[in-house]
Amino acid sequence: MKNILIADDDERIRELVKLYLEAEGFAVVEAEDGQQVLDIVKKQPIDLVLLDLMMPVLDGWMVCKMLRRERKIPIVMLTAKGEENDRVLGLDLGADDYITKPFSTRELVARVKAVLRRAEGGKGEAHMISYPGFKLNQLTRELELGGNNVNLTTKEFELLLTLAKNPGRIYNRDQLLELVWGYDYCGDSRTVDTHINRLRTKLESEAGHSVFIKTIRGVGYKFENGH
Repeated sequence: MKNILIADDDERIRELVKLYLEAEGFAVVEAEDGQQVLDIVKKQPIDLVLLDLMMPVLDGWMVCKMLRRERKIPIVMLTAKGEENDRVLGLDLGADDYITKPFSTRELVARVKAVLRRAEGGKGEAHMISYPGFKLNQLTRELELGGNNVNLTTKEFELLLTLAKNPGRIYNRDQLLELVWGYDYCGDSRTVDTHINRLRTKLESEAGHSVFIKTIRGVGYKFENGH
């Protein structure tokens, strides 16, 4: 049974989400502020965190940032704000998905299941993707370039993994949105461009040679080893 932590200062939302998640066979733990989230994660195993952005004590952005320093727990952010910059900030801090209030409980449950499936992906496969000077570990979710570890956000890692698994294959934005963010992601496709640009900057600054991710103008992106 998967343990889901729902963190929201609105008791009514926690109760509603808990009701639907428990009906789907999940065990649910509740937190009403950011500090409680950190305390609970330290004390018991949590498989996914539903994290409200606007919480007392510590807000969702700070909690997400602190969780990502030490753990790889999947995070789905909840917020009443729908602006693109809020979505990009949340995803850049390492959130796996983002859903705006008011939301459909059925949609929320579907997203939780999709994020959990993606988190489980790759465990039964050969876990290392290697090219000269490039090592991507699917188990530890770490990237090594030229012997140096490169710090990636959750979405940057999943985006790179998707491309590196099939070098030379061209993916358009919609395909990457579906594969990395999930079929039900309703954000702007420019999110893909934003993450590609940040990821490419990290790769090029560490690798010191040719581009790993190539833009195919008017089509999309592909991975190619620079050596």
